[in-house]
Amino acid sequence: MWVVAMFDLPTDTKTARRDYREFRDALLNDGFCMLQYSVYARHCPSEENADVHEERIKSFLPSDGEVRVITITDKQFERMRVFYGKTRVDFEKAPEQISFF
Repeated sequence: MWVVAMFDLPTDTKTARRDYREFRDALLNDGFCMLQYSVYARHCPSEENADVHEERIKSFLPSDGEVRVITITDKQFERMRVFYGKTRVDFEKAPEQISFF
C-alpha cells in the first residue's frame, strides 16, 4: 500500500516559506520521498500502517494551504506511467576514474 501526499502551500511570506519547509521536512523524516514537486509518497506494509502515516500528516499540517492524501495499492502504484517532454536536461556524467595531477 502506498500513501501519496499532494500539497499546495503558500510561499508568499517568510512565515509561509518556513511552514512549507517544515511540512516538507516532516514528510521526509517520516519516510516519504518526492515523486515530483509537492507530491510525496511512502510505502506502507498494511492499511493500518498507512492510517498511522495519514494521522501523522494531519499533525504536520500548516495553518494555511491545502494537503490531499490518497492511499493506493502496490498494483495501482506499479501501473503509474511517467512521461517526459521532448527536451530533457541530461545529468552530468560521473567521471570514469579519479585523476591526480
